[in-house]
Amino acid sequence: MTDVRARHMVPAAAALGVALAFLATGQTPVARASGDLEQLKREGACEGCDLRLSELRGLKLDAPRLAGANLRETDLKQAELRGADLSGADLRRTELERADLSGANISNASMRGVDLEKAMLDGADLSGSDLRDSDLIETSLAGADLSGTDLRGALMIRMAAGEASFRGAKMDGANLERADLMGADLSGARLPNADFDRVRAVGANFSNTDLSGARFSSADLSGANFNGAVLEGALLRRTRLVGADLSGARGLLQARLVGACGDASTKLPYGISLKTCDDMMPEDDE
Repeated sequence: MTDVRARHMVPAAAALGVALAFLATGQTPVARASGDLEQLKREGACEGCDLRLSELRGLKLDAPRLAGANLRETDLKQAELRGADLSGADLRRTELERADLSGANISNASMRGVDLEKAMLDGADLSGSDLRDSDLIETSLAGADLSGTDLRGALMIRMAAGEASFRGAKMDGANLERADLMGADLSGARLPNADFDRVRAVGANFSNTDLSGARFSSADLSGANFNGAVLEGALLRRTRLVGADLSGARGLLQARLVGACGDASTKLPYGISLKTCDDMMPEDDE
């Protein structure tokens, strides 16, 4: 096939798609999206609607019902959609920067490449969703449910996810630099080669988590649980382990605890030792 013929076939195929859509519904995709948008604004609900590529920046709706809706590549920056039902929705490459989705149900959604930078998702349910290659930089996910999500390739720098659940999540190679994981549940998650530079994960649950090749640098893991965690090849440099339980961790090597410290309550595997953190040293009696 020549290049000339190929160039003519692409717009022809697109035109055929529009024609078929018109024959099926009596509306062009643009007209249908406009009608769906009016329904959403009027009723606060448009389940299964097709709103792809729509300009909805700053949209304000209380608990809108959008289950199964197609919002692919839609501009929803700074939208206020607290308590929304977006379960099963298509949010691939959707722009949700600084949007408020607190308490929303976004479970089992298709969200690959979604932009959630600085968005509010406190208490939201994202369980089972595909979040590969997503932007979660400075996203607030306090108490959110991300169990069973696919977060491979996601950027989670400075993410605030205290008390959030990542149980069983796929997070291979995740960048969690300066993230807040205080009290978070990462049990059974996959985190090989993840970057935990300056992470705060006090009281976090890493039980049965794959942390092989992970890098902890200047991290605070005080009180964290590593029972059954895989730490083969993991590096813990200048990491605080006061009160942490690593007694059941597998593959931890003394040579890869570089400048890490703990205290008398830190539990370690047989043969592993730690220096005492400076602020935990007993005071000298005068």
